[in-house]
Amino acid sequence: MKPILLIDFGSTYTKVTAVDPETPRILGRAQAFTTAATDISEGLGHALGKLEGACGKLDFSVKLACSSAAGGLNMVVCGLVPSLTSKAARLAAFTAGAKVIKTYAYQLTNADLDEITRSKPDILLLTGGTDGGNSEVILGNARALAKAGGNFPVVVAGNRSAQEECAGILGRDGRAVYRAPNVMPEMNRLDIAPVQQILREVFLRNIIRAKGLSRASAILDDILMPTPSAVLDALTLLSEGTKKTKGLGELVAVDLGGATTDVYSIAKGHPSNPNVLLRGLPEPYAKRTVEGDIGMRYNARGILEAAGAERLAEQAGSPPEAVGEAVDRLRDNPARLPQTPEEESLDRALATCAMGVALGRHAGSLTRVYTAVGPVDEQTGKDLTRVGKLVVTGGALVYSDALGDIVRDAIAMQEPVSLTPRRLACAADRGYILSAMGLFLRVDREAAMQLLSQYLGKDEFDAAV
Repeated sequence: MKPILLIDFGSTYTKVTAVDPETPRILGRAQAFTTAATDISEGLGHALGKLEGACGKLDFSVKLACSSAAGGLNMVVCGLVPSLTSKAARLAAFTAGAKVIKTYAYQLTNADLDEITRSKPDILLLTGGTDGGNSEVILGNARALAKAGGNFPVVVAGNRSAQEECAGILGRDGRAVYRAPNVMPEMNRLDIAPVQQILREVFLRNIIRAKGLSRASAILDDILMPTPSAVLDALTLLSEGTKKTKGLGELVAVDLGGATTDVYSIAKGHPSNPNVLLRGLPEPYAKRTVEGDIGMRYNARGILEAAGAERLAEQAGSPPEAVGEAVDRLRDNPARLPQTPEEESLDRALATCAMGVALGRHAGSLTRVYTAVGPVDEQTGKDLTRVGKLVVTGGALVYSDALGDIVRDAIAMQEPVSLTPRRLACAADRGYILSAMGLFLRVDREAAMQLLSQYLGKDEFDAAV
């Protein structure tokens, strides 16, 4: 079989990977700046030129791509009750590779509608009510959204009794409207897989053109999904394995970028203490969250605000005032790399605090409640305390010579009630193969697993912390 070309159109870099599926082995990798502002195929051409220079001209049998260029898939979610249908919708969106930029609950107000219109989302997910339950809110929100205008597509995934009417209301003026099974058909029961599939289809039909990717489609066989979906699929395969190759078991992963920080967990997350009660919605075994307010450069100020100036300054070994000024300089000059020991210390502190905040938000937590029979601990979200493996990606982590210290300090940041991992062995995706393997597994799942094991297998977890 001829080689396969795997492409990741990233917000900053377009990365290309050539794979020999027979061996299997990676023949070569290259990257170039993404040129989404002009013609995205230019950056792709530059990356392919570098790849050809490294391993010669290759005749590819299949060319597949994923994308997070121009910010990826920005989504607004509208639901009924924040702790139920709104959360269910967010879980569906995150695991489908979207970045939820805003969540609304209950009846949309005029201020909400103005905010939605100004944010210009790529897609809106409209939910609300269990099947046969409340239909007034989702119908009212559909009418309000229809009047508010905007040309973004809408996926309706709420009370099935109201779906047809909602779709009719929203589609009267030619808006693209899609229907999916209710994300929460019954109280405390999730059904998010069908919504994820629809979201991916909408990404392919509507978002690729808006992001300028259609200009590169002439040389591609398919653009399958947003990049975070590919990464999640690769991590799930790495965890579960195949019939021939054993997986690593439960794991967590952190992707630390310049603008956002993604956290993944492939774990059941059930209470580790039998006396703890599980409260709220069950969470998916393969879960992703994205922290849109914290990143190493564009959102460095967000790290400072989330972790606190005192904590960041302590990690960096500098006064809070100096750290604040340095953070603002990074925001204004995101391409800057550390040039001095002080700047290296700040980058390490930013990475530590970003990972610590993101892990804390992703994991579940305990709450002490008092009942007639005495105090009881309730768990909300996933219990990840027993997960022992961490995969990291993103330049600030994979190129760090202090990765073990960063992970240790990030864990030490957690509150006692947080259900984050307590001890981790760490492997770094230095070859940036996760997104590529998320694509490749659609061609040959076993070969993709063998390559994942080669680059991120048990022998790579040598930075125990």
